[in-house]
Amino acid sequence: MASTMDSSRAFVKDVKRIVVKVGTAVVTRSDGRLALGRLGALCEQIKELNSQGYEVILVSSGAVGLGRQRLRYRRLINSSFADLQKPQIELDGKACAAVGQNSIMALYDTLFSELDLTSAQLLVTDNDFRDKEFRSQLSETVKSLLSLRVIPVFNENDAVSTRKAPYEDSSGIFWDNDSLAALLALELKADLLILLSDVEGLYSGPPSDPQSKLIDTYVKERHQGEITFGDKSRVGRGGMTAKVKAAVNAAYAGIPVVITSGYSDENILKVLQGERIGTLFHQDAHILDPFNEVGAREMAVAARESSRRLQAMSSEDRKKILLDIADALEANKELIMEENEADVAAAEQEGYEKPLLSRLALKSGKISSLMNSVRVLANMEDPIGHILKKTQLADGLLLEKTSCPLGVLLIVFESRPDALVQIAALAIRSGNGLLLKGGKEAKRSNAILHKIITEVIPENVGERLIGLVTSREEIPDLLKLDDVIDLVIPRGSNRLVSQIKESTKIPVLGHADGICHIYVDKSADMDMAKQIVLDAKVDYPAACNAMETLLIHQDLVPTGFNELIDNLRSEGVTLYGGPRASSLLNIPEPNSFHHEYNSMACTIEIVDDVHAAIGHIHQHGSGHTDCIITNDSEAAEIFLRQVDSAAVFHNASTRFCDGARFGLGAEVGISTSRIHARGPVGVEGLLTTRWILKGSGQVVDGDKGVEYIHEDVNIES
Repeated sequence: MASTMDSSRAFVKDVKRIVVKVGTAVVTRSDGRLALGRLGALCEQIKELNSQGYEVILVSSGAVGLGRQRLRYRRLINSSFADLQKPQIELDGKACAAVGQNSIMALYDTLFSELDLTSAQLLVTDNDFRDKEFRSQLSETVKSLLSLRVIPVFNENDAVSTRKAPYEDSSGIFWDNDSLAALLALELKADLLILLSDVEGLYSGPPSDPQSKLIDTYVKERHQGEITFGDKSRVGRGGMTAKVKAAVNAAYAGIPVVITSGYSDENILKVLQGERIGTLFHQDAHILDPFNEVGAREMAVAARESSRRLQAMSSEDRKKILLDIADALEANKELIMEENEADVAAAEQEGYEKPLLSRLALKSGKISSLMNSVRVLANMEDPIGHILKKTQLADGLLLEKTSCPLGVLLIVFESRPDALVQIAALAIRSGNGLLLKGGKEAKRSNAILHKIITEVIPENVGERLIGLVTSREEIPDLLKLDDVIDLVIPRGSNRLVSQIKESTKIPVLGHADGICHIYVDKSADMDMAKQIVLDAKVDYPAACNAMETLLIHQDLVPTGFNELIDNLRSEGVTLYGGPRASSLLNIPEPNSFHHEYNSMACTIEIVDDVHAAIGHIHQHGSGHTDCIITNDSEAAEIFLRQVDSAAVFHNASTRFCDGARFGLGAEVGISTSRIHARGPVGVEGLLTTRWILKGSGQVVDGDKGVEYIHEDVNIES
């Protein structure tokens, strides 16, 4: 069963014996008739598990409901018209059970026989389990059946049970088929109990409530007092309340339990593949899921509440927070470098590649640069509450369009602890709450930077303004919170960005690749070209704005071409060539033109002219940053106007595409999106707008009482 196994479900690798309990709501349709399609899919999954060597024990509800439906039909066809006019007496539940047990077992026998499996019926009562010898014999019988690859099918023998009625008496050793399944899992030493329901698992509230969220892993200490149960099952005894009670009892006795939907054709198989479906109950749940969805939600909500308090502060007070952060970074520079050196040493020992090590390192100069960036941000004009447009809608009715924070940001970044400082400073300047998820390779660096920053946030705002989470396993829970997180900005590998975009409903801002081109035109100043090309590649090869492809006009091949190539080679740059350049220079071709090296390597290709260069960039580029080097103003204008990238340069290194260098103070990342923000994303990219309408008692009244004028008003007035 090939699938991606979730870390919290890794225990399924050791599962051999499984108890599967199928509820009445799964066995029957809403009209009381058997759900043959679902039962067929259930039996096919059990057949698949049986063929793979699993031992499967089935506990099935549905007998009473099925028997009642059949007896009602029997009574109907045996009744006269006069009988039907009389009040109908409710059928005896034990009689229903007797008829239903026979019927449902006949169906299981037929379905399993079609799949070349044999099933066996075992009817038990609560009183049976009071007998020690019965329990011992039961274990031996089941052991014998399983050794013969037979499927034992259990049901409570309601027909002869001493309970008052199947759905009324909840006393005894077990009180319904959920608790029977939990008891059997313990008695028969099962490795896993699967409870199939008519919903996906346990929710934080009634599943019909849009605010309710599926709980992946039940942590008793956290969830016991927080869950609101809806109505009990439309059929059967207890619905989700009974399942949770049985699951908790089994899990804390050492049997893992998963509650999941029986409506899916493959959910049992998916549970055994280790997929994160349904709700897991486990005695080590607090270890398996230390930061589950509820914890993520609490953190996001706390960040939102703190951000609102931050927005309520004066501009000077928000500025002071940033200046205090810069001072704290300066005061703790040695401690930051000490923790960072430990991260770098651990990464080297793990065999991380040089580009990642380069991004991971926090040298003294980089920390000083961060401090300066934070101070630049602090001294920028306050971006919150700016009036962007004023319109007089009517006499005494003034409309203002103003800037405001987005809300709560989730930033996922790899390797670069300096990103944490930049992002935190930008979030504070823009009035946003922030959740940060750094890479494990920068764990110590991120932790000390987060501690330094949050310690200077005033108590009346709260340090939970900026939350730090620590491992990749936590990302799926965060990405579900589309109702409290407003924007995700991934900063990292192509794979990370793509995975996040595919895994969330939350808007994502960022770029998956930084494939930056430099085109050297035939009229270029070659001394200038050599400087720019070398800087764009060598200054910081691991950066997303480093040159990855060099395009050269064909007319330069006899003249300045070799100088450019020799310069790159002398700096230790590994060269790959497109079809034309590789044959000319005798260098290998790249696997793809669409490749981001992030290292001392680049691709070279020869093109016919500026139009061919633009075509190449559009076909193989990533829309990040592209540059033309030329003294021909017409060629430059064509390039600047037609290249469809977030940043397009003329006679300047691609390395200038950076928030700090653009005067933004810092950046949360570089966006190649076309919606909201594009290019280096600074404070403005973390803002949205809202409308403020100031009136004097106006009402619409079918637009009869208002004379619209829609006049623009000077913002300063």
